[in-house]
Amino acid sequence: MKSIKNTSILLLFALIGCSSGSDNDVVPTTPDEPTTTSVEKSVTFNVGKTFQTISGFGASDCWSPAYVGKSWTTKRDGISELLFSSNIVNGQPKGIGLSMWRVNLGGGSAEQGDASGLEDKSRRAESYLTSTGTLDWNKCEGQRYFMRRAKEFGCPSFVLFSNTPLVQYTFNNKGFSAMGGVSNLKSEHYGDYAKYMAQVAQYFMSEGYPVTDISPVNEPQYNWASGQEGSGWTNDEVARLARELDGQLTANNLSTKILLGESGDWEYLYKVKSDANRSNVLSAFFTQGSSAYVGDLVHLPKRICGHSYWTDGTWSGMQTTRQNLANAATQYGVEVWQSEWSMLGDGYSSAEFVGFDKASEMDIALYMTKVIHNDLTVGGVTSWSYWTSMDVSRWGHKNRFLLISLVPKGGEYGDIEQEGTYSATPTLWALGNYSLFVRPGFKRIETSLSESRSFFGSAYISPDGSQVVAVFSNLSDKGVRLKEVHTGWSGEPKSIKTYTTTKDKSLLEATVASGNQVIIEANSVTTVVYNLK
Repeated sequence: MKSIKNTSILLLFALIGCSSGSDNDVVPTTPDEPTTTSVEKSVTFNVGKTFQTISGFGASDCWSPAYVGKSWTTKRDGISELLFSSNIVNGQPKGIGLSMWRVNLGGGSAEQGDASGLEDKSRRAESYLTSTGTLDWNKCEGQRYFMRRAKEFGCPSFVLFSNTPLVQYTFNNKGFSAMGGVSNLKSEHYGDYAKYMAQVAQYFMSEGYPVTDISPVNEPQYNWASGQEGSGWTNDEVARLARELDGQLTANNLSTKILLGESGDWEYLYKVKSDANRSNVLSAFFTQGSSAYVGDLVHLPKRICGHSYWTDGTWSGMQTTRQNLANAATQYGVEVWQSEWSMLGDGYSSAEFVGFDKASEMDIALYMTKVIHNDLTVGGVTSWSYWTSMDVSRWGHKNRFLLISLVPKGGEYGDIEQEGTYSATPTLWALGNYSLFVRPGFKRIETSLSESRSFFGSAYISPDGSQVVAVFSNLSDKGVRLKEVHTGWSGEPKSIKTYTTTKDKSLLEATVASGNQVIIEANSVTTVVYNLK
């Protein structure tokens, strides 16, 4: 659900996908020895000073998984392993161990077919509601496949999110909106729609799925007049739906929480931008006396989520926006999740990014880590999710918009329902540098280093204090030897392992011998795991 600002971008979004990457087996090696092409940099880890507790790292099942999970019967197991497996075999992780899976509660436009008004069938989505008003749990087969696999691999959090109300409940009986800046949901159906979302959560929880959250509204700042499922919403309308959903969750005795926000970019959360009725969201939702106040709902924690689109063009710009976000979140005592990002923007600085035409897939993956790092260390987010877990790469988009690249049988412009081939891209493995090792419950610790837009890192400690995990990105052409200072932990770690992602390595494991420096390779993302006990 990208932020759509004009018709041309909407068309681009409706069609985006990503390119092939490498998924070859790699033999584990030890880190390269220091050479004249490496530099030494100091870093201090202070386990005595902690910050936010991590809730998880995730990705969404829009849109291709609905087809892949149903039709790609000989390939889907391997695809799901890449997303959810935490196994490491002979030094090579089998997947990135996502700890959060975002599941689209579709509006029912897929059942309408061409009459849906959405030209690209891959941007239509099923719902569980039938034409007779009953619920059919055999629907959404492809999505349910990936849910089942996520559960089998032990994914601890499922977030149900909605782009549009059900077509049966909208003004135009469509999954896209003709209502402009207000909701496409008919006033008399707020309760019905809230009941439906609670029923879906109740069903899957009864089947053993940990449905931790329902996010009922996506990017309400945009009107979503064509291209894919979506609707605009005012703050007051979002609050009304949240109140209805809170009541339904209580009535069904569910522990599931409500996740509000999904703002089109961070700025909508903390200031008036464009439409006052759809921005300054933190103030609207968490100021007592506001017409949109929801701070007293049983199932709504003091938490908000937003998307990192459009505020990621420069290093300094990222930091300024995220510092403003963190200040506002602190003011209202609210936890923040980053729930959606891919490299959608068009304002990337030429001084920091080579440009889409010249960029390699690794360049794009490394840039993603800039966003993750600043969201975590400056914005203070507790959860970070990528947009599209998988899609087809078209029009030279490379791996800007997905983690796993799909090529249908007929080629990149073929029918997504025809099983073809897939490959893991560097964005998958680079996200895995975080998701596989920084698990729910880890706390970010103070990490001091001479940070720049070409070298940066953060570190986290496990709940039992037995493990410190540090993630470094080195965007330079020289390797980095870490000169470490450990504060709050004494003695040598029991073991140190590194997991490196480069254009040729996919989270490749290596062991650092006692007394040796940790080396962060050039143009890499490297996770360092310190086992303290």
